[in-house]
Amino acid sequence: MNDPYFQELFAQRIGGSQYGKKTAIYKFEKIKRAKRQALAEHPDRELLDFGIGENDEMAPEVVRQVMAQEIHRPENRGYADNGIQEFKDAVARFMKRTYGVELDPASEINHCIGSKSALAMLPAVFINPGDVTLMTVPGYPVAGTHTRYYGGEVFQLPLLEENDFFPDLDSVPSEVLRRAKLLVLNYPNSPTGRVATREFYRRVVEFALQHRLVVIQDAAHLLLTYEGEPLSFLSVPGAKEVGVEVHSLSKGFHMIGWRLGWVCGHERIVRAFADVKDNTDSGQFIAIQKAGIAALEHEEIPHQVRDKYRRRLEKLVRVLQECGFRCRMPGGTYFLYTRAPRGVEGGPEFANAEQASQYLITQHSICTVPWDDAGPYLRFSVTYEAPTLEAEDRLMVELRRRLEQARLVF
Repeated sequence: MNDPYFQELFAQRIGGSQYGKKTAIYKFEKIKRAKRQALAEHPDRELLDFGIGENDEMAPEVVRQVMAQEIHRPENRGYADNGIQEFKDAVARFMKRTYGVELDPASEINHCIGSKSALAMLPAVFINPGDVTLMTVPGYPVAGTHTRYYGGEVFQLPLLEENDFFPDLDSVPSEVLRRAKLLVLNYPNSPTGRVATREFYRRVVEFALQHRLVVIQDAAHLLLTYEGEPLSFLSVPGAKEVGVEVHSLSKGFHMIGWRLGWVCGHERIVRAFADVKDNTDSGQFIAIQKAGIAALEHEEIPHQVRDKYRRRLEKLVRVLQECGFRCRMPGGTYFLYTRAPRGVEGGPEFANAEQASQYLITQHSICTVPWDDAGPYLRFSVTYEAPTLEAEDRLMVELRRRLEQARLVF
């Protein structure tokens, strides 16, 4: 079959003339294929799915009730553009009540259609060809992808266990720093589970001022903090002068798929984001914003979500430790990030985490996500579907049985 005439017209940012011809398979697609294979070859063996990265519950009923009411109101039918003021006001109240952060709702907050869209747009505010974005790895790649779309470069800061999963800011070469404009952080960190400290954030503010950088802190998992109280970057003196924080209602409110969040921080950066956004989308459906207001006003929701995933993580940590994994309770997120096994007793050795992950799913129907960016690690998510405490416990018993049967070597 001949290529279409426009094959040569694809932009280099997505592969140019080779777009659609590459045979490399993204790791999440590999996982999907392995899951299908495991289900086909072992139809009677339950799949233990620890690879899912999204909440397993619907949004709370009180939120859904508001949504059901608001979709029938004619005043909500139009374009939201850069958001309704009532949502920004609710965010300001929430930020003050939860994190002690004072924000002007008119100028220092703007809604977004989920944090992913905000992280995709913010590079457009600053990145020109040749500019650099500093990004931690492993991590969420969207800001880096869009940095490259604009002709910029990404300098990776590995999150190593020996550094307590904090980036070594002093390791950035001076030549890179001269061209760097953005520093993208994510705490609590996905997937390592590390939470930030005030000392670390103070160092980040100093670093940003010294090197004239803008900080983008991805706070999608902030409400899922188990180690102390949730710490907003903007609560640290000077933080609002160097950047913004991106929040989401997905993780902490069971509002996965509703696509609602906000960008807050320095007025000029928020305004620039709003300008880019105004030329990119027409805002989230107003009824969803009003449901989001209801969620923000119910303080018990994030507490209930956090308690649930803390409980599940504590159970998972115990089981994995008993089966040889060297792991501990994460400080935040609903992920457990742990060293991958090196192989199987009397069986194959694993060259990396991907091989270990593939072995667990194909041979034992245990689904995990491999990360090899900064050493061989597996990510277990506790967002598996289990409607009762008894179902959670039964799943843990089965996980222990299969891992003991696997005879993994660490």
